[in-house]
Amino acid sequence: MRLIIKDGHVIDPGNMDAVIDIIINDGIITDFVKSAGDYPEKESQDIQIIDAGGCFVVPGLIDMHVHLRDPGEEYKESIETGIRAAAAGGFTAVCCMPNTHPVNDNRQVTEYIIKTASQFHSVKVYPVASISRGLNGLELSEYGELKEAGAVAVSDDGLPVSDSQLMRRSLEYAKGAGLKVISHCEDLSLSAGDMNEGIMSTRMGLVGIPNAAETIMVMRDIALCELTDTPVHIAHVSAKESVNAIRDAKSRGVPLTAETAPHYFTLTEEAVIKYDTNAKMNPPLRSIEDRDAIRKGLADGTIDAIVTDHAPHSVLEKEVEFDMAANGIIGLETSLSLGLKLVEEGVLTFETLIRKMSKNPSKIIGLSSDISVGASADLTIIDPDRQFIYDVEKGYSKSKNSPFNGWAFKGKAVYTIVNGHVVFESK
Repeated sequence: MRLIIKDGHVIDPGNMDAVIDIIINDGIITDFVKSAGDYPEKESQDIQIIDAGGCFVVPGLIDMHVHLRDPGEEYKESIETGIRAAAAGGFTAVCCMPNTHPVNDNRQVTEYIIKTASQFHSVKVYPVASISRGLNGLELSEYGELKEAGAVAVSDDGLPVSDSQLMRRSLEYAKGAGLKVISHCEDLSLSAGDMNEGIMSTRMGLVGIPNAAETIMVMRDIALCELTDTPVHIAHVSAKESVNAIRDAKSRGVPLTAETAPHYFTLTEEAVIKYDTNAKMNPPLRSIEDRDAIRKGLADGTIDAIVTDHAPHSVLEKEVEFDMAANGIIGLETSLSLGLKLVEEGVLTFETLIRKMSKNPSKIIGLSSDISVGASADLTIIDPDRQFIYDVEKGYSKSKNSPFNGWAFKGKAVYTIVNGHVVFESK
C-alpha cells in the first residue's frame, strides 16, 4: 500500500517545519519530496493520495491517560468504541489506565487489552498496569511480568498510593523494570467531597475538596522522586500550589514530569453551578486562579503533557443527585480543539501544543514519534480553520458525559493515520 500526503505543512517540533510531501510505503515513511504539483500516479486500490493543502501534518497525537473500561464495564465504553473516539480526536495511540474489572495487575489482563485492540487495526493501545495488586495499596504488582506482557507504565489511577513506603518501593522496582510510575496524587482524608472547596461550594451546600488534597501528595512524591532518583509522572494536575511545587522541583533537577487535562485549563468551578454532573470530576474543577496557573504551567514547561483523562460513565452514574454522581468526563473528541483554543488565545504556540500532545507523551512512556524516513507513519492531519459544533450524541464514545456539548470550535483533526492506514477521515 502506497500513501502520499501532498502539500501539507509538516510540523515535527525540533525536527521539521516545511511544506513538503510525505511518501509512505507499507506503513513506513520512505521519502520526503518538495511539492511538485500533481503526481503521475492515479489513485487506485494500492495508491492513495491525500491533499493536505492548508493543513498541518504532525506526529500522531498520543493520549497517555484514558479509561477504556474494558474489561468489566463495557456498557460505559469498550476498547473498540474508545479507540474509535480516539481516532476521531486525532489520536494515533492511547495509554489505558488499570482500574478495570478485573484490575490490570497481571499478564492476562495486559495481554487481553493488547490482543483486543489489535483486532481493529486502528489506534495503538498501550496498557498502564497497576502499581499495587487489585489497586489495594498493600503489595506491589509483578512489574517484570507486566513489562514483558506489554505494559508501558504503572499507576493506581483512581486511587492514591497512600503508603509512602510502598510508593518508594514502587519507584525503585519500576526503575529496574523499565516502567514509568504515574502518580494519582490525592490525600483521601482531605478529598471526601463533591467539588472545589470555596465560597461556591458553601453556597451550593456541597462538601468541598481543598487544593491541599492534591498538593500534599504532589509534594510527597517529589520527595520520593528525589530520594530514589527515579522519574515519576504526576497525573491530572489541577491546583496552583501543585504547579508551583512541580516548577520548583524541576528547577532543582528533580526528574519528574506532569500532565493536565483540557478541562483544567478551560473550565472553572462555575461549570457546576447548576449542579451539572457532567462537570463533576476528581480532582475537581477549581478556581480561576488555579486555571490560570495551569495555563502558565503549560506555557513555561512546568507541565509537560496534555491528556484527556477520558472517563466514560453512563446515565446510570451521571443522571443522579450531584453528590451521588460518579466523577469524570469524556474528552477524546474535544481535546485537540480545546488545545487549539490555547493557541488562538496566545497561551501556547502551535509547536508547543504538538509537543504536549505528541512529542512529550511519547518520550515519557519510552516511544518515538518523529516524522522521519524509516519511521512508522503515525500521523495526524489538522485543519486549523475547520469549524464545527460539538454534538456529543454524534460522538463515537458509548458515553455522553461531556460538559462541552454544544460548544463551537475552530480546528480539528481531519485525518488520523496509523501505520500508514487512514483510521479516521472527517467528512
